[in-house]
Amino acid sequence: MITLSLLHPLNKNPLQHWTFEKESVVRIGRSTDNDVILYSAVVSRHHVELRRTDKGWEITSLGTNGTYLEGKRITQVPVEDGIVIRLARSGPNIQIRVGADGHEVIKSNLFNRAASPPAAEQVPPATHPSEDTLGKPGKLADESASSSSVVSGLPYSAKNYPSRS
Repeated sequence: MITLSLLHPLNKNPLQHWTFEKESVVRIGRSTDNDVILYSAVVSRHHVELRRTDKGWEITSLGTNGTYLEGKRITQVPVEDGIVIRLARSGPNIQIRVGADGHEVIKSNLFNRAASPPAAEQVPPATHPSEDTLGKPGKLADESASSSSVVSGLPYSAKNYPSRS
């Protein structure tokens, strides 16, 4: 199992999660044929591929704007539980959790977040969606809507594929 979490650009709180239990390849990008679709000008149509190997999961950067780990541009690296990658130098941050316990950590984070002050008190008002808002405050979507979140006025979504039986 692998779980991806979109992190808020300023306070790094998780905004949305995608969990993949049986997939051996997970693709992230702007194009609608990806498993995780991120609507950001700096994200390539096919930006990152996560692939399960004999040794675990591996990240391959496909995007022209690059993928960054700890501020360094990567091309291909093994996944370590809890790492955070950034899509492009100023793009969205994605945390990667591997294994069943990753799902429990996310539940715990959501519980802790519910105990903290409301998001409206933590996040400054959103800028206008037509502005270049990368790295600026965004607004949170209704938490009850599990299929999309909004950062900087732009929706983020995941494509759900029917099971292939």
